[in-house]
Amino acid sequence: MGGLDRRPNSSEGLSQIIVNTVNSFHIPSMVDMVTTERRSEIMGRIRSTNTSPEIRVRRVAHALGLRFRLHRRDLPGKPDLVFPGHRSVVFVHGCYWHQHPGCKRGQLPKSAQDFWRDKFTTNLLRDARNEATLRESGWNVIVIWECETKNDETISQALLPLVRSVA
Repeated sequence: MGGLDRRPNSSEGLSQIIVNTVNSFHIPSMVDMVTTERRSEIMGRIRSTNTSPEIRVRRVAHALGLRFRLHRRDLPGKPDLVFPGHRSVVFVHGCYWHQHPGCKRGQLPKSAQDFWRDKFTTNLLRDARNEATLRESGWNVIVIWECETKNDETISQALLPLVRSVA
């Protein structure tokens, strides 16, 4: 589905791919129109579970006849949806927080760039580590990006491998 689907070749490690990806983001020339205190308040209200994109993916999965568990803490990364019978997990990644390559929402902020570059690099490394651990344990990992949840058909296409295994 994009993002970290690129696999490292023998001369390039996964960590280096992630660092190069984060460092290559276009930095827009926008000025923040709110105070630092207001920005802090806004950022503090961002949820990690039960987000609108996640709920849209749940709705489509249920409509396709798929049944799932939510946020299993015993699995690396606490996947958003877990399909135990299919040995599959779905992560619904926010384009900003997980730096969706090529997406306008996946851009590095203009202020405090060192902080955000470090933050996003840490997020990407953690995502890659969790996905690798799940795959090594025999789980199929599906990543659906926030921008892809605007269209039910796009979500359905991402979940298609699970639907095929039911039939």
